[in-house]
Amino acid sequence: MATRLDFILGCTASGKGELAHALARRLDAEIISVDAMKVYRRMDIGTGKPGPERRGQVRYHLLDVVEPQESFSVGRYRDLAERAIAEVTARGKRGILAGGTTLYVKAISEGLFEGPPADAEFRARLRERAAAEGTATLHAELARIDPEAAARIHPNDLRRIERALEVHELTGQPITALQTQWDGQHPRYDCHFVGLRREKADQSRRINARVKSMMEAGFLEEVRALLAEPPLSEQARQALGYAELIAYLQGSPLAGGADRPPSLEEAVEAIKINTRKFAKAQRTWLKRFRHAHWIDVAPDDTAAKIEHAALALLVSEEVKPRMNTDEH
Repeated sequence: MATRLDFILGCTASGKGELAHALARRLDAEIISVDAMKVYRRMDIGTGKPGPERRGQVRYHLLDVVEPQESFSVGRYRDLAERAIAEVTARGKRGILAGGTTLYVKAISEGLFEGPPADAEFRARLRERAAAEGTATLHAELARIDPEAAARIHPNDLRRIERALEVHELTGQPITALQTQWDGQHPRYDCHFVGLRREKADQSRRINARVKSMMEAGFLEEVRALLAEPPLSEQARQALGYAELIAYLQGSPLAGGADRPPSLEEAVEAIKINTRKFAKAQRTWLKRFRHAHWIDVAPDDTAAKIEHAALALLVSEEVKPRMNTDEH
């Protein structure tokens, strides 16, 4: 019998982390993080990592597994996640997977498109272009050949832009088309999906409030401390929020912004804007999860009400994976 996994989906600032924690306490489950940035040690405030109190209440996996100087791939995530799933299952516990990196969700639930091997010569040419023309130029090129991939990849994320362009160059097909060929064909686990969905205006308010809270919690000091370490990996430097504050601290222009260093206020505003753009890309990507059961959350809904609705879905036989006709 396949191992059951419960996924909590949703855009950034939707409340999925809080819901996953509440459900894990209620169901005596363990949480496996599905976040490409929470894997980095000392990148805590900007990634919304759970603090010591929460980690004392629920066992979390795939937090703080690599140094910020290291790169981290979806393939490595899959390997570590499968190991964590096996450990959780061996303890007789239930696994709840929550986080905002939807490609990681797909890697666990549907399998991973490996694609052709890297082409060092092609990548070297792309990096020369990125240095001369800017990463945004390569992102615009990707948008022409694969709009869906461009929508979910941040314009500063050279590593993922590079891979998407490389796959197109080597196969003649967009990476999105190749990835979707395998959707749902080889389910790896007994996967159950519950998602939180908020109106755009509510989502934006929550994002703005989260950024304000992060700054008040010492986000700028966290980034300053990271910059005092050996050079961060390109992946860590491009993390949402970190890239904007690094530009402020190092006196370099923001990607896609004015040709001058931003003020702190401008950097913070850029974090809000870029996070809202990221949430929009997440909404597009989440439409792919046709088996998900969505909970439409109102701004005044209490945490207890949301937990009750999610719990009802997770314990119901009706949450068995099936086509969801209520697609948005």
